Amino acid sequence: MTNNNEKSFGDELERLARRLDDLVLTCNQLKEENRSLRQRQDALTAERATLLQKNEQVRARVEAMIGRLKAMEHGA
Repeated sequence: MTNNNEKSFGDELERLARRLDDLVLTCNQLKEENRSLRQRQDALTAERATLLQKNEQVRARVEAMIGRLKAMEHGA
């Protein structure tokens, strides 16, 4: 009976070791995915800031053109 208990305990220990290895692998994969997602988020945030700046520049240019057109309309 003791031999069966030792075998059962050894089997359970092996199962737990495999499960722990799986969890460590999953944890490492999640860390890498998280790092990648943070990097992508940073890139998208920078891209958004650039696009907002360009949008503001275009808006200012369009407003300036509208102002010049109105001035030409009133001056003609």
